[in-house]
Amino acid sequence: MKKLLLILLFAVSTIGAKAQSIFENINLAETFFAALDSGHYEKAYSFFDATVQEKLKPDNLKALWQQTQARIGEFKAIDGVQNKIKDDFQLVIVNLKFANDNQPFQLAFNKANKIVGIFMLPKSMENAYRLPSYADTASYTQKLITIKSGKFELPAMLTLPKDSLNCPMVILVHGSGPSDMDETIGPNKPFQDIALGLASKGIASIRYVKRTLIYQNEFKGAFTVKEEVLDDALSVINYAKTVPQIDPNKIYVFGHSLGGMLAPRIATLEPIIKGVVLAAAPARKLQDIAIEQNNYFNTLQPDSVKAASKTILAQSIKELNETKAFNEKTAKQDSSYLGLPVSYWADLNAMDQVAMAKKLNQRMLIIQGGNDFQVSKQDFDIWEKGLKGKRNVDLKMYPMLNHLFVFVSEKGDSRQYATPANVDQTLIDDLASWINQK
Repeated sequence: MKKLLLILLFAVSTIGAKAQSIFENINLAETFFAALDSGHYEKAYSFFDATVQEKLKPDNLKALWQQTQARIGEFKAIDGVQNKIKDDFQLVIVNLKFANDNQPFQLAFNKANKIVGIFMLPKSMENAYRLPSYADTASYTQKLITIKSGKFELPAMLTLPKDSLNCPMVILVHGSGPSDMDETIGPNKPFQDIALGLASKGIASIRYVKRTLIYQNEFKGAFTVKEEVLDDALSVINYAKTVPQIDPNKIYVFGHSLGGMLAPRIATLEPIIKGVVLAAAPARKLQDIAIEQNNYFNTLQPDSVKAASKTILAQSIKELNETKAFNEKTAKQDSSYLGLPVSYWADLNAMDQVAMAKKLNQRMLIIQGGNDFQVSKQDFDIWEKGLKGKRNVDLKMYPMLNHLFVFVSEKGDSRQYATPANVDQTLIDDLASWINQK
């Protein structure tokens, strides 16, 4: 799911009409980081647009810079700069070299050559994705298809066991934020792993590009998870019914993170599906998940940095708690708050996914990794308690797996996503066994 407020990230503003200057903004980016390195936080603060300055103070920049150096060492040099244009904004990517590692930052400039967003980018991966050992490439075929969802067309991959007939079908539904069909993060492709692993065991699947990745301009006003997730998931299910090789009475939805949170809602809207898998699915509000993440990451900081982070943490928690009061009657449903419109928060606030799941007759499998720092065992326990006694529900905890259901030795942080790894084979085996049960 999306990591809210883990790094300074601001809604992009459209203030300013001055034509962008590529070289000017690159020079501004270099000067900005030079100011941070020299401790001139007031000067660095002056580079931001006024709309951002309302939310950001020099002390916040100081904390960000100190946290970065505490994690990967003293700043050494700028090790490369690149840029690209996106809509009315110029994105300048600056690769910074520190004593122990490199870290790229992305700055978004508006037409007035002011910074309207800053965040860390995943580091370039030297190691590529590795095909999982359990993928029997001779046992399945893959075909690129197009899913029509209203006025939108989404690229998708249909994976079928060879010589398949009346086989089960799994629809893979993403977590928060823009995502490709493989739910790629760094060198990891968990949805591809799952698709290939299941196909090797006689189970078909469809994975598709999330609408937010290729139709970003459609998400500038008021919207909810209906537009982000539900409409497309239902369209994929409708497509799955038409695939000759599958049994339309054996369609399952595998929802990961936000997708798992919404899986009971999908099953309510499309009762033809036989079952849902809730993988690392929040049972609580997203705001509570984000607050827990922020608190957890703060515990990982050196003591010398925790004090500087205190103000940022308190403000983040305050803003997240404020969104809990949003409902469909809140004014300005299309106004952005913490990067999402009021309508989005209001929609999720009105939803009780555990109560919804309790009413379902379809089969449910709830799985959780014990080393997941994004969605914790607390959510798994809530699901278990809320669905206790329902015969159509199975639950399993995997103590050593993370949010991507990859084996890791400790809970850790997002740096673990930089290491090439595959979804654990035990989970693939358990998932296939559960789907194939009579």
